[in-house]
Amino acid sequence: MIDLSTTYMGLKLRTPLVPSASPLTEDLDNIRLMEDCGAAAVVLPSLFEEQIEAESLALTHHLEEGTHSFTEAQTFFPSPKEFMLTPDAYLDHIRKAREAVDIPIIASLNGITSGGWTEYARYIEDAGAHALELNVYYIPTDLTRTGNQVDQTYVDILSAVKAAVKIPVAMKLSPYFSNLADVARQFSEAGASALVLFNRFYQPDIDLESLEVRPSVIPSSPQALRLPMRWIAILSGRLPLDFAATSGIHQAHDVLKMVMAGACVTQLCSTLLMNGISHIRDIERGLRLWMDDHEYGSLTQMRGSMSQLKCPDPSAFERAQYVRTLKSVNLFKRR
Repeated sequence: MIDLSTTYMGLKLRTPLVPSASPLTEDLDNIRLMEDCGAAAVVLPSLFEEQIEAESLALTHHLEEGTHSFTEAQTFFPSPKEFMLTPDAYLDHIRKAREAVDIPIIASLNGITSGGWTEYARYIEDAGAHALELNVYYIPTDLTRTGNQVDQTYVDILSAVKAAVKIPVAMKLSPYFSNLADVARQFSEAGASALVLFNRFYQPDIDLESLEVRPSVIPSSPQALRLPMRWIAILSGRLPLDFAATSGIHQAHDVLKMVMAGACVTQLCSTLLMNGISHIRDIERGLRLWMDDHEYGSLTQMRGSMSQLKCPDPSAFERAQYVRTLKSVNLFKRR
């Protein structure tokens, strides 16, 4: 019997397959279906700092009323209609999800400051979330702000949330740090239970007809998994953290690669949006078939076997692989 069980942030999970934060997990029927199809846990959509601040300051009416009355920053503040759930509805969604399914419910908070919104983590904990994913979506544009100051912003937010809750907290990160290894160490020391690698920064596009900057969402491709796979492999075993892999995970072999790199769980989003929630069953079936063919009895046996600490060629995750890649391209051109 093949054992696909894993442990993530102290949560015992049946498999490493976890639907990530997306519009899919806003719907209770979808969450029930995810459990039926084999999802081991579910990450709810993010609750945004802007939502909490707007509600707590009672600004919603004034923001809507004055949006076009002047050309300052209010034009750029998201309309309440753009958010999935209000803060109160979000807490209610956690409670209903807890009642609807037996698998762990992981909430998500998204913000960029260390303000009062971080205290909302306590309400999320009280509502019944098993864990919290902290998604700091931050684009530093201040020309005078140093890399160290940017890093400290993340640590301050994590520290504020950790002071508010007892449930485990994961940091969902982008790869855009000058020294990701050092930042990971700082998060570990500040109390993070896990790192989720990597957040996809959805890039805006320019509409050439309307001459407006518009949001643009492109589903991830399997090639996107290589960046998180590389960094999970580099960090695995070096820090007392769990790792969740996200971005580019579409099929069973993508999950296998991430687990070998050192991931405890793999988060699924684009593949479920494109193939349907039932695709979770297909991925699990593929895991079992491959592991049976290659005589693996459990994920524990496999996990981290290809991390930098354990793989036959540790240099493959650093500059040496870059040099080899360039040489392989030159050989291809000569053919």
